[in-house]
Amino acid sequence: MGELSQLQNVYNQSTYKLTGHGARDVQVLKEAIQRADDELLSDLYGKGKVIEDFQEKMAALLGKESAVFFPSGTMAQQIALRIWCDEKGLQKVAYHPLSHLEIHEEDGLKKLHNIESVFLTDRDHVIELDDVLKMEDGVGAVLLELPQREIGGQLPSFETLEQISQHCRDKQIRLHLDGARLLEVLPYYQKTAAEVCALFDSVYLSLYKGIGGIAGAILAGDRDFTEQSKVWKRRHGGDLISLYPYIIAANYYFDLRSHKMEQYFEESKELAAAFNSCYGTSTLPVFPVSNMFHVHFQQAKEQIESMLLELEQEMGVGITTHLKANGGQSCSFEVSMGDQYSQVPKELVKKVFEQLDKSMKHHFKD
Repeated sequence: MGELSQLQNVYNQSTYKLTGHGARDVQVLKEAIQRADDELLSDLYGKGKVIEDFQEKMAALLGKESAVFFPSGTMAQQIALRIWCDEKGLQKVAYHPLSHLEIHEEDGLKKLHNIESVFLTDRDHVIELDDVLKMEDGVGAVLLELPQREIGGQLPSFETLEQISQHCRDKQIRLHLDGARLLEVLPYYQKTAAEVCALFDSVYLSLYKGIGGIAGAILAGDRDFTEQSKVWKRRHGGDLISLYPYIIAANYYFDLRSHKMEQYFEESKELAAAFNSCYGTSTLPVFPVSNMFHVHFQQAKEQIESMLLELEQEMGVGITTHLKANGGQSCSFEVSMGDQYSQVPKELVKKVFEQLDKSMKHHFKD
């Protein structure tokens, strides 16, 4: 692993952090393990009370007949789409061009499963009903990501989801939910997880993103689907001899944080408003629809990084660990709200953004 960037180092050393749940260190695992029953037995190749009880708990949450734990969401989603494409005898899947499958998985869907991708919209927009109605023929499954992370966590309306779901069912096209951050969108939709998942044939849920577990994912659907997924999990090498450290952590942090999603959502709106009040600073979306959003600057990455480093060191508050150059004179970073924001004194938050506004004006206002 390479050296940490200067921005990462300053963030780590800050007394307070605006985002996230905290450092991903051994304490995350120790906290969960310390609360586990000393007599708890390991699972064995995906079987045993510890994993089966958790899978049943997740199936009930998602309103599905059955659920399976996977070591990673990448594995789970490729397998789900392989099952649906094999069922139809069609080797195409339609999704957003900035889907995780397209930009973060080294063409795994294509190279491992010979499944081609069909893009439903352009890079900057959420998928709407019209995009699905106009998609090319021969698609075996449609994937929707809620929220669409790479464009700031934007969402279609719930009515749009219902319409897309009905269309797919009418056309006998399987609909899969990339619900890595499903829990985080429930406050905006004012729906339960089961109500959202009822619109989909299968669903993936991350066990580390919003809830802050160690790793792992849940894949849920009807029993025939999940039984097929177990076969594919074995083929992918996902049946580790034991997975219980991941299960224990996921179960502990799910119980600790799943009920806090409304809090994170409200804090996300509060923090986005603070960024938008600063000169030359904007968020996407302007009004967050989950616990996440992107912060954009119309200046070069190097200029903004220098300004943020100075601000973070002066205020003792970490704002971000990373800036992304967006081409030309612009950059951005992602905000994901967690437990740390509520630990920052409100008066200090106010001072941070007053100083950010002053710094932006000082460095960049004509």
